[in-house]
Amino acid sequence: MALIEGFRVQNYRALRDVTLGKLSNQQDGEPLTPFTVVIGKNGVGKSTLFDAFGFVADCLSHDVESACDMKQRGGFERLRSMGSNDAIRFEIYYREATGERPMTYELAIALDETGRPFVESEVLKQRRKGQKHGRPYPFLRLHHGKGMVWAGEEAVETAGGGEDRAQEPVELTDLRQLGIATLGTLKEHPRIKRFRDFLKGWYLSYFYPDAARSLPSAGPQKHLNSHGDNIGNVVQFMEREHKDRFKLILERIAAKIPGVKSIDTEVTIDKRVVLRFNDGAFDDPFYAQQMSDGTLKVFAYLLLMEDPDPPPFICIEEPENGLYHKLLEALAQEFRAHATGKKNAPQIFVTTHQPYFVDALSAAEVWILEKGADGYSSVRRVSDLVVVRNLVDEGLPLGGLWYSDYLDAR
Repeated sequence: MALIEGFRVQNYRALRDVTLGKLSNQQDGEPLTPFTVVIGKNGVGKSTLFDAFGFVADCLSHDVESACDMKQRGGFERLRSMGSNDAIRFEIYYREATGERPMTYELAIALDETGRPFVESEVLKQRRKGQKHGRPYPFLRLHHGKGMVWAGEEAVETAGGGEDRAQEPVELTDLRQLGIATLGTLKEHPRIKRFRDFLKGWYLSYFYPDAARSLPSAGPQKHLNSHGDNIGNVVQFMEREHKDRFKLILERIAAKIPGVKSIDTEVTIDKRVVLRFNDGAFDDPFYAQQMSDGTLKVFAYLLLMEDPDPPPFICIEEPENGLYHKLLEALAQEFRAHATGKKNAPQIFVTTHQPYFVDALSAAEVWILEKGADGYSSVRRVSDLVVVRNLVDEGLPLGGLWYSDYLDAR
Protein backbone atom coordinates (compact mmCIF):
# COMPACT_ATOMS: atom_id res chain seq x y z
CA MET A 1 0.00 0.00 0.00
CA ALA A 2 1.27 3.47 -0.87
CA LEU A 3 2.49 5.68 1.96
CA ILE A 4 2.76 9.47 2.05
CA GLU A 5 6.11 10.38 3.62
CA GLY A 6 5.73 14.13 3.29
CA PHE A 7 3.17 16.79 2.40
CA ARG A 8 3.75 20.48 1.77
CA VAL A 9 1.11 23.15 1.22
CA GLN A 10 1.76 26.79 0.37
CA ASN A 11 -0.53 29.82 0.15
CA TYR A 12 -3.63 27.90 1.22
CA ARG A 13 -5.49 30.09 3.71
CA ALA A 14 -3.58 30.13 7.02
CA LEU A 15 -1.13 27.56 5.65
CA ARG A 16 1.30 30.00 4.06
CA ASP A 17 4.06 27.38 4.00
CA VAL A 18 3.63 24.21 6.05
CA THR A 19 5.49 20.91 5.65
CA LEU A 20 4.82 17.63 7.42
CA GLY A 21 7.38 14.83 7.08
CA LYS A 22 10.18 14.75 4.53
CA LEU A 23 10.35 15.91 0.92
CA SER A 24 12.65 15.16 -1.99
CA ASN A 25 14.64 18.34 -1.26
CA GLN A 26 14.30 18.08 2.54
CA GLN A 27 15.76 14.69 3.35
CA ASP A 28 16.79 15.55 6.90
CA GLY A 29 13.26 15.12 8.24
CA GLU A 30 11.64 11.88 9.34
CA PRO A 31 8.83 10.56 7.13
CA LEU A 32 5.22 10.60 8.26
CA THR A 33 4.16 7.54 10.23
CA PRO A 34 1.41 5.18 9.00
CA PHE A 35 -0.81 6.68 11.71
CA THR A 36 -0.34 10.45 11.92
CA VAL A 37 -2.24 12.85 14.18
CA VAL A 38 -2.28 16.66 14.10
CA ILE A 39 -3.30 18.47 17.29
CA GLY A 40 -3.78 22.11 18.18
CA LYS A 41 -6.11 24.69 19.64
CA ASN A 42 -9.26 25.88 17.93
CA GLY A 43 -8.57 28.18 15.00
CA VAL A 44 -4.95 27.18 14.36
CA GLY A 45 -5.67 25.60 10.97
CA LYS A 46 -6.40 21.90 11.63
CA SER A 47 -9.58 22.03 9.53
CA THR A 48 -7.68 23.89 6.81
CA LEU A 49 -5.01 21.18 6.73
CA PHE A 50 -7.71 18.52 6.53
CA ASP A 51 -9.34 20.46 3.70
CA ALA A 52 -6.01 20.82 1.87
CA PHE A 53 -5.97 17.04 1.36
CA GLY A 54 -9.61 17.16 0.30
CA PHE A 55 -8.92 20.00 -2.11
CA VAL A 56 -6.20 18.06 -3.95
CA ALA A 57 -8.49 15.04 -4.21
CA ASP A 58 -11.35 17.24 -5.47
CA CYS A 59 -9.08 18.72 -8.15
CA LEU A 60 -8.70 15.22 -9.57
CA SER A 61 -12.31 14.14 -9.15
CA HIS A 62 -13.68 17.34 -10.69
CA ASP A 63 -11.41 20.19 -11.83
CA VAL A 64 -9.49 22.95 -10.08
CA GLU A 65 -12.17 25.60 -10.54
CA SER A 66 -14.91 23.33 -9.20
CA ALA A 67 -12.65 22.32 -6.30
CA CYS A 68 -12.21 25.98 -5.35
CA ASP A 69 -15.98 26.45 -5.15
CA MET A 70 -16.89 23.17 -3.43
CA LYS A 71 -17.54 22.52 0.27
CA GLN A 72 -18.08 26.22 1.05
CA ARG A 73 -14.51 27.10 0.11
CA GLY A 74 -15.68 30.32 -1.50
CA GLY A 75 -13.47 30.38 -4.59
CA PHE A 76 -9.78 30.79 -5.32
CA GLU A 77 -9.39 34.26 -3.81
CA ARG A 78 -10.87 33.08 -0.51
CA LEU A 79 -8.46 30.13 -0.52
CA ARG A 80 -5.24 31.92 -1.36
CA SER A 81 -3.38 33.20 1.70
CA MET A 82 -4.10 36.83 2.43
CA GLY A 83 -1.42 39.11 1.03
CA SER A 84 -0.06 36.50 -1.39
CA ASN A 85 -0.06 36.88 -5.16
CA ASP A 86 1.64 33.54 -5.74
CA ALA A 87 0.02 30.28 -6.81
CA ILE A 88 -1.46 27.81 -4.34
CA ARG A 89 1.03 24.95 -4.25
CA PHE A 90 1.03 21.36 -3.05
CA GLU A 91 3.78 18.77 -2.89
CA ILE A 92 3.22 15.09 -2.12
CA TYR A 93 6.22 12.84 -1.43
CA TYR A 94 5.23 9.18 -1.31
CA ARG A 95 6.23 5.57 -1.97
CA GLU A 96 4.07 3.12 -3.86
CA ALA A 97 5.17 0.40 -1.42
CA THR A 98 7.80 -0.22 1.23
CA GLY A 99 11.22 -0.38 -0.42
CA GLU A 100 10.08 1.35 -3.62
CA ARG A 101 11.76 4.54 -4.77
CA PRO A 102 9.88 7.62 -3.56
CA MET A 103 7.98 9.79 -6.01
CA THR A 104 7.11 13.49 -5.87
CA TYR A 105 3.99 15.17 -7.21
CA GLU A 106 3.96 18.97 -7.43
CA LEU A 107 0.86 21.01 -8.27
CA ALA A 108 0.48 24.78 -8.64
CA ILE A 109 -2.89 26.50 -9.17
CA ALA A 110 -3.14 30.16 -10.14
CA LEU A 111 -5.53 32.58 -11.88
CA ASP A 112 -5.52 32.98 -15.65
CA GLU A 113 -5.96 36.29 -17.50
CA THR A 114 -9.73 36.01 -17.12
CA GLY A 115 -9.52 35.60 -13.34
CA ARG A 116 -10.40 31.90 -13.31
CA PRO A 117 -8.27 29.27 -11.51
CA PHE A 118 -6.24 26.93 -13.72
CA VAL A 119 -3.39 24.45 -13.44
CA GLU A 120 -0.27 26.59 -13.70
CA SER A 121 2.18 23.69 -13.41
CA GLU A 122 2.25 19.99 -12.66
CA VAL A 123 5.26 17.70 -12.14
CA LEU A 124 5.59 14.00 -11.30
CA LYS A 125 9.15 12.83 -10.75
CA GLN A 126 11.28 10.00 -9.40
CA ARG A 127 14.95 9.06 -9.18
CA ARG A 128 16.27 6.46 -11.60
CA LYS A 129 17.03 2.93 -10.42
CA GLY A 130 20.22 2.88 -8.39
CA GLN A 131 20.37 6.67 -8.14
CA LYS A 132 20.78 7.70 -4.50
CA HIS A 133 21.77 11.31 -5.02
CA GLY A 134 20.89 14.15 -7.36
CA ARG A 135 17.58 15.50 -8.51
CA PRO A 136 14.68 13.18 -9.29
CA TYR A 137 13.92 12.90 -12.99
CA PRO A 138 10.52 14.23 -14.14
CA PHE A 139 8.46 11.90 -16.31
CA LEU A 140 5.63 14.42 -16.37
CA ARG A 141 6.27 18.13 -16.56
CA LEU A 142 3.56 20.59 -17.61
CA HIS A 143 3.40 24.37 -17.55
CA HIS A 144 0.17 26.07 -18.62
CA GLY A 145 -0.95 22.72 -20.03
CA LYS A 146 2.10 22.26 -22.26
CA GLY A 147 5.15 20.14 -21.63
CA MET A 148 6.67 16.73 -21.91
CA VAL A 149 5.72 13.24 -20.78
CA TRP A 150 7.83 10.10 -20.84
CA ALA A 151 5.93 6.96 -21.80
CA GLY A 152 6.44 3.44 -20.51
CA GLU A 153 7.62 1.83 -17.30
CA GLU A 154 11.34 2.21 -17.99
CA ALA A 155 11.20 5.53 -19.82
CA VAL A 156 13.58 7.50 -17.62
CA GLU A 157 15.61 4.64 -16.18
CA THR A 158 18.54 4.95 -18.56
CA ALA A 159 20.40 7.97 -19.84
CA GLY A 160 20.95 8.84 -23.45
CA GLY A 161 18.91 7.94 -26.51
CA GLY A 162 16.51 5.61 -24.72
CA GLU A 163 14.89 8.36 -22.72
CA ASP A 164 14.77 10.72 -25.75
CA ARG A 165 12.87 8.17 -27.80
CA ALA A 166 10.32 7.81 -25.00
CA GLN A 167 9.86 11.54 -24.66
CA GLU A 168 6.65 12.98 -26.07
CA PRO A 169 5.32 16.54 -26.21
CA VAL A 170 1.85 17.03 -24.79
CA GLU A 171 -0.65 19.89 -24.80
CA LEU A 172 -3.87 19.75 -22.81
CA THR A 173 -7.06 21.34 -24.14
CA ASP A 174 -8.57 22.00 -20.69
CA LEU A 175 -6.28 23.93 -18.34
CA ARG A 176 -8.65 23.38 -15.43
CA GLN A 177 -8.20 19.59 -15.51
CA LEU A 178 -5.16 17.95 -13.94
CA GLY A 179 -2.78 16.38 -16.42
CA ILE A 180 -2.72 13.17 -14.39
CA ALA A 181 -6.51 12.96 -14.78
CA THR A 182 -6.12 12.65 -18.56
CA LEU A 183 -2.74 10.98 -19.00
CA GLY A 184 -3.39 8.57 -16.13
CA THR A 185 -6.09 6.85 -18.16
CA LEU A 186 -3.66 5.91 -20.93
CA LYS A 187 -1.96 2.51 -20.99
CA GLU A 188 1.40 3.93 -22.06
CA HIS A 189 1.72 5.92 -18.82
CA PRO A 190 1.59 3.26 -16.08
CA ARG A 191 3.35 5.30 -13.40
CA ILE A 192 1.06 8.27 -13.91
CA LYS A 193 -1.88 5.88 -13.73
CA ARG A 194 -0.68 4.42 -10.43
CA PHE A 195 -0.40 7.86 -8.86
CA ARG A 196 -3.79 8.88 -10.26
CA ASP A 197 -5.35 5.72 -8.83
CA PHE A 198 -3.66 6.36 -5.49
CA LEU A 199 -5.00 9.93 -5.29
CA LYS A 200 -8.42 8.86 -6.55
CA GLY A 201 -8.59 6.29 -3.75
CA TRP A 202 -8.18 8.78 -0.89
CA TYR A 203 -10.99 8.67 1.65
CA LEU A 204 -11.82 11.85 3.53
CA SER A 205 -14.48 11.36 6.17
CA TYR A 206 -17.30 13.89 6.27
CA PHE A 207 -19.37 11.47 8.33
CA TYR A 208 -22.23 12.81 10.40
CA PRO A 209 -24.63 10.60 12.37
CA ASP A 210 -27.85 11.92 10.82
CA ALA A 211 -26.64 10.66 7.43
CA ALA A 212 -26.24 7.17 8.89
CA ARG A 213 -29.84 7.37 10.10
CA SER A 214 -31.19 7.79 6.58
CA LEU A 215 -33.02 4.91 4.90
CA PRO A 216 -31.22 4.20 1.62
CA SER A 217 -32.67 1.87 -0.99
CA ALA A 218 -31.62 -1.71 -0.38
CA GLY A 219 -28.68 -2.91 -2.43
CA PRO A 220 -25.15 -4.01 -1.43
CA GLN A 221 -22.36 -1.44 -1.82
CA LYS A 222 -18.69 -2.28 -1.46
CA HIS A 223 -17.33 0.83 0.26
CA LEU A 224 -18.53 3.36 2.81
CA ASN A 225 -19.00 6.79 1.24
CA SER A 226 -17.63 9.97 2.77
CA HIS A 227 -20.89 10.95 4.51
CA GLY A 228 -21.78 7.47 5.76
CA ASP A 229 -25.35 7.48 4.48
CA ASN A 230 -24.81 4.09 2.79
CA ILE A 231 -23.67 2.33 5.95
CA GLY A 232 -26.52 -0.18 5.77
CA ASN A 233 -25.68 -0.98 2.16
CA VAL A 234 -22.07 -1.71 3.12
CA VAL A 235 -23.25 -4.04 5.86
CA GLN A 236 -25.42 -5.78 3.25
CA PHE A 237 -22.40 -6.21 0.98
CA MET A 238 -20.24 -7.59 3.77
CA GLU A 239 -23.01 -10.00 4.79
CA ARG A 240 -23.34 -11.25 1.22
CA GLU A 241 -19.72 -11.41 0.09
CA HIS A 242 -17.89 -12.15 3.34
CA LYS A 243 -20.61 -13.77 5.45
CA ASP A 244 -18.53 -15.84 7.89
CA ARG A 245 -15.82 -13.22 8.25
CA PHE A 246 -18.34 -10.43 8.63
CA LYS A 247 -20.14 -12.26 11.41
CA LEU A 248 -16.88 -12.24 13.36
CA ILE A 249 -16.34 -8.58 12.45
CA LEU A 250 -19.76 -7.57 13.77
CA GLU A 251 -19.16 -9.52 16.96
CA ARG A 252 -15.82 -7.77 17.39
CA ILE A 253 -17.33 -4.35 16.69
CA ALA A 254 -20.27 -4.97 18.99
CA ALA A 255 -17.88 -5.95 21.79
CA LYS A 256 -16.15 -2.57 21.48
CA ILE A 257 -19.33 -0.48 21.63
CA PRO A 258 -20.71 -0.27 25.18
CA GLY A 259 -24.20 -1.75 25.50
CA VAL A 260 -24.30 -3.39 22.06
CA LYS A 261 -24.56 -7.18 21.83
CA SER A 262 -25.16 -7.73 18.11
CA ILE A 263 -25.66 -5.81 14.85
CA ASP A 264 -27.44 -6.81 11.64
CA THR A 265 -29.65 -5.40 8.88
CA GLU A 266 -33.29 -5.65 7.88
CA VAL A 267 -34.82 -4.92 4.47
CA THR A 268 -38.20 -3.19 4.71
CA ILE A 269 -41.26 -3.89 2.55
CA ASP A 270 -40.43 -0.92 0.33
CA LYS A 271 -36.90 -2.30 -0.18
CA ARG A 272 -35.00 0.02 2.11
CA VAL A 273 -32.25 -1.17 4.41
CA VAL A 274 -32.12 -0.42 8.13
CA LEU A 275 -29.44 -1.22 10.70
CA ARG A 276 -30.47 -3.07 13.85
CA PHE A 277 -28.59 -2.96 17.15
CA ASN A 278 -29.43 -5.36 20.00
CA ASP A 279 -28.27 -4.51 23.51
CA GLY A 280 -29.32 -7.82 25.05
CA ALA A 281 -31.69 -6.22 27.56
CA PHE A 282 -34.71 -6.21 25.22
CA ASP A 283 -36.15 -8.74 22.82
CA ASP A 284 -36.72 -6.10 20.14
CA PRO A 285 -33.65 -4.45 18.58
CA PHE A 286 -32.98 -0.73 18.35
CA TYR A 287 -32.70 0.75 14.88
CA ALA A 288 -30.01 3.17 13.72
CA GLN A 289 -32.55 5.99 13.93
CA GLN A 290 -32.75 5.40 17.70
CA MET A 291 -29.03 4.98 18.39
CA SER A 292 -26.80 7.67 19.82
CA ASP A 293 -24.46 9.72 17.67
CA GLY A 294 -21.45 8.16 19.37
CA THR A 295 -22.56 4.58 18.75
CA LEU A 296 -23.13 5.23 15.06
CA LYS A 297 -19.81 7.04 14.75
CA VAL A 298 -17.77 4.26 16.36
CA PHE A 299 -19.56 1.67 14.22
CA ALA A 300 -18.84 3.63 11.04
CA TYR A 301 -15.13 4.00 11.84
CA LEU A 302 -14.70 0.35 12.77
CA LEU A 303 -16.61 -0.75 9.68
CA LEU A 304 -14.33 1.46 7.56
CA MET A 305 -11.29 -0.17 9.15
CA GLU A 306 -12.62 -3.63 8.26
CA ASP A 307 -13.01 -2.90 4.55
CA PRO A 308 -11.52 -5.92 2.69
CA ASP A 309 -10.14 -3.52 0.05
CA PRO A 310 -9.39 -0.38 2.10
CA PRO A 311 -8.57 3.03 0.63
CA PRO A 312 -4.84 3.77 0.66
CA PHE A 313 -5.21 7.02 2.62
CA ILE A 314 -7.89 7.81 5.21
CA CYS A 315 -8.30 11.31 6.61
CA ILE A 316 -10.61 11.92 9.60
CA GLU A 317 -11.29 15.25 11.28
CA GLU A 318 -11.95 15.26 15.03
CA PRO A 319 -13.24 11.68 15.46
CA GLU A 320 -13.80 12.39 19.16
CA ASN A 321 -16.90 14.54 18.64
CA GLY A 322 -19.88 12.92 20.34
CA LEU A 323 -17.88 10.07 21.91
CA TYR A 324 -17.56 9.14 25.56
CA HIS A 325 -14.05 10.11 26.67
CA LYS A 326 -13.11 6.58 27.80
CA LEU A 327 -13.69 5.32 24.26
CA LEU A 328 -11.13 7.66 22.72
CA GLU A 329 -7.96 5.87 23.74
CA ALA A 330 -9.36 2.57 22.46
CA LEU A 331 -10.35 4.23 19.18
CA ALA A 332 -6.85 5.66 18.72
CA GLN A 333 -5.36 2.22 19.35
CA GLU A 334 -7.78 0.75 16.82
CA PHE A 335 -6.70 3.27 14.19
CA ARG A 336 -3.04 2.48 14.81
CA ALA A 337 -3.61 -1.27 14.71
CA HIS A 338 -5.25 -1.00 11.29
CA ALA A 339 -2.61 1.40 9.93
CA THR A 340 0.31 -0.80 10.97
CA GLY A 341 -0.96 -4.35 11.35
CA LYS A 342 -1.50 -5.47 7.75
CA LYS A 343 0.58 -5.62 4.59
CA ASN A 344 -1.94 -3.56 2.59
CA ALA A 345 -3.01 -1.38 5.51
CA PRO A 346 -4.24 2.17 4.85
CA GLN A 347 -2.37 5.22 6.08
CA ILE A 348 -4.54 7.10 8.57
CA PHE A 349 -4.35 10.85 9.14
CA VAL A 350 -6.38 12.39 11.99
CA THR A 351 -6.86 15.88 13.42
CA THR A 352 -7.99 16.21 17.04
CA HIS A 353 -8.08 18.50 20.07
CA GLN A 354 -8.89 15.79 22.61
CA PRO A 355 -6.10 14.92 25.14
CA TYR A 356 -7.69 11.52 25.94
CA PHE A 357 -7.21 10.52 22.30
CA VAL A 358 -3.62 11.80 22.34
CA ASP A 359 -2.83 9.75 25.47
CA ALA A 360 -2.72 6.63 23.28
CA LEU A 361 -0.18 8.09 20.85
CA SER A 362 3.59 8.15 20.58
CA ALA A 363 5.47 11.43 20.21
CA ALA A 364 6.59 10.45 16.68
CA GLU A 365 2.95 10.11 15.56
CA VAL A 366 1.88 13.59 16.69
CA TRP A 367 2.33 17.01 15.10
CA ILE A 368 1.25 20.21 16.81
CA LEU A 369 -0.15 23.01 14.68
CA GLU A 370 0.15 26.56 16.02
CA LYS A 371 -0.74 29.99 14.72
CA GLY A 372 1.76 32.84 14.91
CA ALA A 373 1.23 36.54 15.51
CA ASP A 374 1.17 37.06 11.74
CA GLY A 375 -1.93 34.86 11.45
CA TYR A 376 -0.17 32.02 9.63
CA SER A 377 0.21 28.48 10.89
CA SER A 378 3.37 26.53 11.64
CA VAL A 379 3.76 22.87 12.57
CA ARG A 380 6.22 20.89 14.70
CA ARG A 381 6.66 17.21 15.35
CA VAL A 382 6.23 16.48 19.04
CA SER A 383 9.13 14.02 19.05
CA ASP A 384 11.42 16.95 18.17
CA LEU A 385 10.64 18.50 21.58
CA VAL A 386 13.39 16.98 23.73
CA VAL A 387 11.75 17.73 27.09
CA VAL A 388 8.45 16.20 25.99
CA ARG A 389 10.15 13.16 24.49
CA ASN A 390 12.00 12.54 27.76
CA LEU A 391 8.83 12.87 29.83
CA VAL A 392 7.01 10.42 27.57
CA ASP A 393 9.92 7.98 27.88
CA GLU A 394 9.47 8.19 31.66
CA GLY A 395 5.87 7.06 31.27
CA LEU A 396 3.89 10.30 31.32
CA PRO A 397 0.92 10.29 28.89
CA LEU A 398 1.26 12.60 25.92
CA GLY A 399 -2.29 13.94 26.19
CA GLY A 400 -1.73 14.89 29.81
CA LEU A 401 1.42 16.78 28.85
CA TRP A 402 -0.50 18.61 26.16
CA TYR A 403 -3.25 19.47 28.65
CA SER A 404 -0.55 20.85 30.96
CA ASP A 405 0.82 23.09 28.19
CA TYR A 406 4.14 21.26 27.80
CA LEU A 407 3.60 21.11 24.04
CA ASP A 408 2.98 24.83 23.60
CA ALA A 409 5.59 27.03 21.95
CA ARG A 410 8.04 28.41 24.52
